[in-house]
Amino acid sequence: MNTYRCKVDQVIPFNDAVYRVLLTPDTPLDFKPGQYLSIVMGEKDKRPFSIASAPHNGQIELHIGASVSESYPMQVVERLQQNSHIEIEAPAGEAYLRHESLRPRLLIAGGTGFSYIKSIVEAQIEHENPVQMTLYWGCRDKDAMYYEQLARDWHNAHPWLHFVPVVENATQDWQGQQGNLIKQIQQDFDSLSGYDVYIAGRFDMVALPEKRFE
Repeated sequence: MNTYRCKVDQVIPFNDAVYRVLLTPDTPLDFKPGQYLSIVMGEKDKRPFSIASAPHNGQIELHIGASVSESYPMQVVERLQQNSHIEIEAPAGEAYLRHESLRPRLLIAGGTGFSYIKSIVEAQIEHENPVQMTLYWGCRDKDAMYYEQLARDWHNAHPWLHFVPVVENATQDWQGQQGNLIKQIQQDFDSLSGYDVYIAGRFDMVALPEKRFE
């Protein structure tokens, strides 16, 4: 990984628990969709976040879930709010989009795991790649699904992309599925064989999802 100095362009809340961060590196950052960076808080304190933007976008977008004062992610948000520049280390991660694969893609996001998925989807749109893609995004409720309209716009604009929103607590006007994200996928798929699976979310959610389909 290399170190980059970045201008902090924007730190604004999507809702009461997630912040949208935009950074501009002093020199262009070359990365693959699905990789992550680390924000340098100290010499031995480097905190990882998925890159939400597609490569070659100029700006770097992050989604930081931070709702508790003094928490690990809120410390990062406050550092970004208080400084005009920040250092990052990037890129990192091997779970990036394999453009060359023609297998259908199953994308699974829990909460702010959507940031990882967003980079992958926007890269596929940029490449005009028609490989079939099914995107599941699970959140606590509709308010927590901070980029719902963007995902629905993708669904409407690209015939190769199917978006399935899942919330645990639904209101009467909710247009999507209700329940547990992984259980919904188990209900919809007998097997994940034949799919390229990209997944991001809580550690307990992403741990070897294939085992849940044996």
